[in-house]
Amino acid sequence: MTVRRLAPVDAQTLWMSATVPNDQFLLYAFAAAVPDPGAALEEIRRRAYLCPDLTVRVRDAGARQYPVWERCAVEPGQFVIHADQTWAGCLRTVADLVADQLDPWTHPWRLHVFPAVDGVPGAGAGGVAVLQISHALADGIRASALAAWLLGRPAPVPPVPSPLGGGFVRRSIAAAWAHRGLVRDTDAGLVPPQAHSRPVLRSNTRPAGALSLRTLIRRRDALPGPTVTVAVLSAVSAALAGHLRDLGDDPALLGAEVPMARPGVRQANNHYGNVGVGLVPHLPRDRRASAIAADLRARRRRATHPALAAEAAALAAVPAPVLRWGVGRFDPDRRSEAVSGNTVVSSVHRGPADLSFGGAPVVLTAGFPALSPMMGLVHGVHGIGDTIAISVHAAESAVGDVEAYLDRLDHELR
Repeated sequence: MTVRRLAPVDAQTLWMSATVPNDQFLLYAFAAAVPDPGAALEEIRRRAYLCPDLTVRVRDAGARQYPVWERCAVEPGQFVIHADQTWAGCLRTVADLVADQLDPWTHPWRLHVFPAVDGVPGAGAGGVAVLQISHALADGIRASALAAWLLGRPAPVPPVPSPLGGGFVRRSIAAAWAHRGLVRDTDAGLVPPQAHSRPVLRSNTRPAGALSLRTLIRRRDALPGPTVTVAVLSAVSAALAGHLRDLGDDPALLGAEVPMARPGVRQANNHYGNVGVGLVPHLPRDRRASAIAADLRARRRRATHPALAAEAAALAAVPAPVLRWGVGRFDPDRRSEAVSGNTVVSSVHRGPADLSFGGAPVVLTAGFPALSPMMGLVHGVHGIGDTIAISVHAAESAVGDVEAYLDRLDHELR
C-alpha cells in the first residue's frame, strides 16, 4: 500500500482542526438542473479514482511520527444528494454543513449535490455542487484544482513531493541567522517592514448565534481597480468601516488578513501564508485602492526574502512530538487585544469556465473561508471565466444584521 507522510504544515492543520474546524466549501453552480444526478456522479466517481490525491485518507503512525496519507477507495458515502432548493435555501444548507466536519481518517472530502436549485444567479434554475474538503488535504489553490478535475477539466493535478524532514537543528540555526539578515535588511530599508497589528473590533468577536452565507455576483469588467482582489478589498474597507462605525467601533486602523501563495516550489498541500493588509478606510476610493495595492506588493516582496524560506525549511524539519505538543497548547478561549486583521479576504481565481456537471456548463463558483475564535466575519473572492463571486461568511455575534452589511458591500462594489 502506497503511503506518504504528511508535511508538518499539513499535520499542524490537521491537528488544529480538532479545536478550530477548518473544512473548506467550494461551491459551483451550473446553467441547468441535473435530471439524472446518479449518472453525473458516476462520472465524478470515475475521475476521483484517477486522481491520487482524491483516493487517500489519514492514518496515524504513532505519537512519535507524523501521520501518513494511505490509499483508500472512493465510497458512496462521499456523495450526498440534497433535495430541491432555492438559491438562498442552498446557502443555508451549506451554512448548516459547517457543523458537520469531515473525518480525514475516514475520507478527507465529500461532494454535496443539489440537482435542482431555483434562483441561481445568471442561470435561474440550475444545479449546484459543493466540494467539502479537509484543509490538511489542500489549500485554496490546490482544492480548486482538485474540484476542477472532478468537474471535467482535463489537466491532472500535479502531485506534491514527499517531505524530506530531518536536520532540525541545522535548519533552525540557519533560520536564526537568516532572520538576523531580515532584521538588518528591514532596518536598512531594503525590505518592507512587518505588517502592523490591528486593535480588535466587533468583527473579531468569537462566532456565536446564527451563521450566514451570502454571495454577490459581478462581471470582471464591473470591478474597478488593478486587480479583482484590490477592488474587493477596497469595497470591504468602506462597507465594513461604515458598518462597524454604526455598531460603535472606531475602524480607523481597519485591516484584513489575506492568504497569499508562498514563493517557490510547493512542498506541502498547504503552500500559503496569511499577510496583514491595511484597508485605510479614511482615504477616497482611488487613493485607497492604490494604497492597498502597494501594501500587497510590500507583503509579496517581504515574502521573497531568504529568511522566510529558511523559516519554512526549519518548520518542515520539526519533529512530530514537538509540533504535536505545540498544537496541543493552543487555547481557543484565549482572547488577544491585537490581531493581524479584522476580517479575512481570501481570493482565488479558478480558471476558465470550462467545467460542467450533468452536461450543464458552469456559471459561477464561490467559496466560504472558515471562521475562527478571533474572526467572526470572512470573505471569499472567487472567479471562473469572467464571473466573480464575492462571498460573506458571518456570525451574528460579529456583524449583527448581516443583510445591512451585505447592502453596504453591494453598494461599494457598484
